[in-house]
Amino acid sequence: MLNSNLSLNLIKSNSTILKYSPIALFLIILLSCEPSPVTIIPVWKTYDEATYLSENADHPIKRMQYKLIQSKVLDKNDIWKNIQPQISDFSEEEYNALSPLIYENEILKIQQHIKDKKLSYEKLTKWYLYRIAKYENDSTKTLHTIIAINPNAVSEAKKLDNNRSENDHPIYGMPILLKDNIDAKNINTTAGAIALKDNRANDAFIVQKLKSNGAIILGKVNLSEWAYFFCSGCPVGYSAIGGQTLNPYGRMKFETGGSSSGSGTAMAANYAVAAIGTETSGSILSPSGQNSIVGLKPTVGLLSRSGIVPISSTLDTPGPMTRTVMDNAILLSALVGKDQMDTSTVISSDNKDYLANLGSLSLRGIRLGANINFLESDSLYKSAVEKMKTAGAEIVEFEPEKVNLDGFLTLLNIDMKFDLPSYLVTNASQEVKIRSIKDVIDFNLKDTLIRAPYGQDLFEGIVNDSTTQVQLAVIKDSLKINGKKYFDVPMEKYKLDAILSINNYNAGQAAVAHYPCLTVPMGYKITGEPVNITFIGQTLQEQKLLKIGYAFEQLTKSRIPPSDY
Repeated sequence: MLNSNLSLNLIKSNSTILKYSPIALFLIILLSCEPSPVTIIPVWKTYDEATYLSENADHPIKRMQYKLIQSKVLDKNDIWKNIQPQISDFSEEEYNALSPLIYENEILKIQQHIKDKKLSYEKLTKWYLYRIAKYENDSTKTLHTIIAINPNAVSEAKKLDNNRSENDHPIYGMPILLKDNIDAKNINTTAGAIALKDNRANDAFIVQKLKSNGAIILGKVNLSEWAYFFCSGCPVGYSAIGGQTLNPYGRMKFETGGSSSGSGTAMAANYAVAAIGTETSGSILSPSGQNSIVGLKPTVGLLSRSGIVPISSTLDTPGPMTRTVMDNAILLSALVGKDQMDTSTVISSDNKDYLANLGSLSLRGIRLGANINFLESDSLYKSAVEKMKTAGAEIVEFEPEKVNLDGFLTLLNIDMKFDLPSYLVTNASQEVKIRSIKDVIDFNLKDTLIRAPYGQDLFEGIVNDSTTQVQLAVIKDSLKINGKKYFDVPMEKYKLDAILSINNYNAGQAAVAHYPCLTVPMGYKITGEPVNITFIGQTLQEQKLLKIGYAFEQLTKSRIPPSDY
């Protein structure tokens, strides 16, 4: 931009130069031009974490007594290399100007801003990339959440700007982050493990669905290594690739929850419009609760698992993690679809619109089961239940059935013993040399300080488990019967629409029952630690849960973003 007043004064006072020196005129005008803003991400330098580790050495939660925080494998500058060229012309001033249009905004509101030409998909994508660099490159703010960035995110956004139509899915043009056990073309899929560091796989089925609906894959986020089925008692949110994920509501103070730790922290910190997590038992619900966001663990079989590094083909499912219930419904609708490669997705849900009539349900007359034990032990739960009761919900207090979940660990052991090799053969790239759990163990033993600082006893347990497939079938049947019984007895006795729980407290029972769970922010402890209420329904009741969750969300509006982000 030319500073015209300065140029005019210079021209008037340099008539001699103008008359005799065209080159001088050019230099005068050039010097009078204001330079274009250029964003340069400073070089990341590892920080001294000794003080942090010392302060946490006596943390009351033993698994928060960390051995390390920063990754010894991932160089953040490699991430910045994929961000820098995409935001080189994006300034702090532009970031601040666009923030009211993006920060904490719901998908439909962002889409309206784009329709009104206040925003574009290109600017939206740049804003998130700028924000990631702004916070993750600051040693006092970094959450060690981002593992990889799509180097083509902005160019993809530009194309989407040029190809908009009135019939686009609401997820069109929205930047989405993936848990790093979900395959995405041209972005390595590591599950946080060094053994998979060079794994370049093709798009998972749900990623294909996202792209077909116009979503932008912004990058990958950290997780508990091997989806927290690797070491027992180790910190949640730690992986050898990504380091220790930290909670934006209290870095080094509160757990992030796991295993979808990066998906939870990224949403809390506004690093993307939405994120995808995965759950076997509690891995979406836990980080959603710890980071005050909305997380849905769908019915097993609603969403495809093809192209996702597995634990258990019996229990695994991906699911949407968002800041609001409405965004959750939008993202879910972009993910559903029958996958011929995953025989569990027997439900054809391509045309399911979870957003339809989302706000049509009132809590009045809805019958909800409140666990007596939670009412007596958790004041936030009790308060949330009272608010729903005041709004017209019919609350039935019940004492839950005592059910036996014996064999749960065995189920995970034997499933992973067979499911992981299947993924490695079918999906992993040729650069990956491991082919079994034993291969991973042997690989890590070559350098345990870097590859397995907290041990790998769960993997060792998998190898040592000699349960047969016949025995496993009996265990699976018993677990499913008991899991369903835990919920079905009160639901059928009292004609309940949903059971009310806290965070991931009943994740195990819901997992083996294959029942969906929706967790929604309900408040904060005196310490500032977030807590969620969780609605649990029966098979394929996602739409009902989303309507109930939306009504609760609008009633309470409990979510508060972390103050430092």
